[in-house]
Amino acid sequence: MSTYTKKQVADLVKGDLDWDTVHLMLSMPKDNDRYKLYMEVLNENVDYDDKVILALGPRLNVVERKADQEIVVMCDCGHDFGDYRKNWKLNALIYVRDSEEKMEQIYPAIMAPDTNWQVYREYYCPSCGIQHDVEAPTPWYPVMHDIQPDLKTFFEWLEMPAPAKI
Repeated sequence: MSTYTKKQVADLVKGDLDWDTVHLMLSMPKDNDRYKLYMEVLNENVDYDDKVILALGPRLNVVERKADQEIVVMCDCGHDFGDYRKNWKLNALIYVRDSEEKMEQIYPAIMAPDTNWQVYREYYCPSCGIQHDVEAPTPWYPVMHDIQPDLKTFFEWLEMPAPAKI
């Protein structure tokens, strides 16, 4: 039996859950049904029929495509970034703040980082334009691959059936 209702999980995802309940969710042991409820809520809130199996961040998910059971990274709008084992950022729109002028759009001049030592890379969905990530590396550092989930182990840990093509 779940400790929380589907409505509470949906309110958590929307950012509308009261602080006391959020605090309890964070501090108490996780029940087995919460992940299932979370996936149900995410699947109800996307613009496609493919199955969300793991959230990578707000509006960015690992998805099992219905047509071919391939596992891909997908934006909530339905934009497919490709195989989940590859770096989705390489298929995103990238805006690099690499000059004083670009940094001053977000920082006062005296507080902005020195662009010889640090730039900001912003990653956007090519279809809907939502920003999915920001990195702050040195200018010469390659695009970071933040996560490559071990889905087989993850689903074993959850004691749930894994998608066929992992």
